[in-house]
Amino acid sequence: MDGLCPGRGAAYSRRMDNPKVDPNAFDERHGLPTNPYNPHAWIVGEPTIGDDVWIGAFCVVDGSGGLDIGRGCDISSGVQIYTHSTVERCLSERSRPLARAETRIGEFVHVGANAVILMGADIGHHSVVGAGAVVKENTTAPPYSLIVGVPARVIENGARRLTD
Repeated sequence: MDGLCPGRGAAYSRRMDNPKVDPNAFDERHGLPTNPYNPHAWIVGEPTIGDDVWIGAFCVVDGSGGLDIGRGCDISSGVQIYTHSTVERCLSERSRPLARAETRIGEFVHVGANAVILMGADIGHHSVVGAGAVVKENTTAPPYSLIVGVPARVIENGARRLTD
């Protein structure tokens, strides 16, 4: 047992390109596409997810607009990461397309429970996104940032004390 998901084995710590996971398969218990991280997480599109990433239950990980999650990240339960928005499409009575923007989460980032990261965000390595934070579209946080609040504010070097 690898400690990431008791009783599930090492399959849940592998990358999305794991040949043992059929990307078109659905878990009949949940109706969600299968993934190598957590059977209760919904991972869409084709995100790039580094090695040794942990994704908790009840997460939405949207890679449809381009998503890169660096190695060693912990994505806590209930986190939502979006790379698209339907706002303009809806308000324009469907005359505009979905908006999409690539989103990046650096290496060894901790994303707290129920945080929301919106499209276009760029979170530097060794940062912490606090529980319940809402990271606005196109937010840039340098390495070692603490990102907290609604809307989230970036506290540069706020996470550095955790690495000393």
